[in-house]
Amino acid sequence: MFSALAAYFTDKIHLTQQELELIEMHCHPRKLKKKEFLLVEGEVCRFSAFVVSGCLRSYRLDEAGNEHTFKFVIKDWWIVDNESYSNGTPAQFNIQALEDSELMIVSKESFYFMLEQMPQLKMLVDRLQQNSYNASQQRIYKQISASPEARYQAFVDTYPDIFNRVPLHMVASYLGMSRETLTRIRSHFAKSK
Repeated sequence: MFSALAAYFTDKIHLTQQELELIEMHCHPRKLKKKEFLLVEGEVCRFSAFVVSGCLRSYRLDEAGNEHTFKFVIKDWWIVDNESYSNGTPAQFNIQALEDSELMIVSKESFYFMLEQMPQLKMLVDRLQQNSYNASQQRIYKQISASPEARYQAFVDTYPDIFNRVPLHMVASYLGMSRETLTRIRSHFAKSK
């Protein structure tokens, strides 16, 4: 599994063989079965995870027990509960496998150690965090300004690999609409093609 993480890094930054060995020393493989949790609300997130294969989601439950999907992650993406990870506080999100998944896990301590040892890794992480922040800002803007149809189209255009891999009610939750609304919109788009 480490070869997928090594390929991810070497595609983005130059790493020596020693640096790759250091990363391999600090990252550990983990397999999750479909519906298995990587993190449960209330636990402290002390790791970040790179997805080698599979699909996971991050979500919260509201007071009424309704699920609100925050994000989906697939191959070559990272997942972490940022607030819990950064502050050492109990997680407010659950992270669950939607398919059998293979991950590479790195503890917070190991990750910070690697950042100190490899300045180019720190630059990559800064760039990835900036991209993630920008994507979050765009998502918030679309949620408050775009029509349900526009949000649906943007999701399909941006994440074509995810749409057909996750249950419809989870996509609806991510888009901030009911399953019925999403079904109606999908039907409308299918007829117009």
